[in-house]
Amino acid sequence: MLEIESSKLVAAKGDAKNKAFADQMIKDHTATSDELKGLVSRGKVQVNLPAAMDKAHGAKLDKLNSLSGADFTKAYEDMQVSAHKDAVSLFERYAKGGDNADLKAFAAKTLPHLQEHLKMAQDLNK
Repeated sequence: MLEIESSKLVAAKGDAKNKAFADQMIKDHTATSDELKGLVSRGKVQVNLPAAMDKAHGAKLDKLNSLSGADFTKAYEDMQVSAHKDAVSLFERYAKGGDNADLKAFAAKTLPHLQEHLKMAQDLNK
C-alpha cells in the first residue's frame, strides 16, 4: 500500500523522472495486490488482508506528504528503495521456505518484478 500511495503523491509533487517510475509502481503494485486478493477470495490463501495502511506506514506517508521540492524527491526515492529492499527480502524468504504452496508460487512469480522495481528505484538516485 505504501508504494502505491506514496507514488500517487508524485503526480502533484514529483519531477518527470519520478512520475514515470511512480506510474509504473501504481500499475504493477495494484495488479499484484489484486492477484493476492484473488488468491484469498478463492480460498487458496488463508490470511486477513489489511483494509488500510498500518500506523507506521501511514506516518511515513504523512511525512512524505509534508515535503516538497528536492526534499520530497529524496524522501520518495529513499522510501521506494527501502520498501523494495524489504519486499524483495520477504518474497525471497517465502518463495524458498513458505508453507502455503499457492502463496509460495505467488512469491516466486512476483519476486523478479520486485527485484526489477528495486533496481529502478536505486537508479532514480543516480
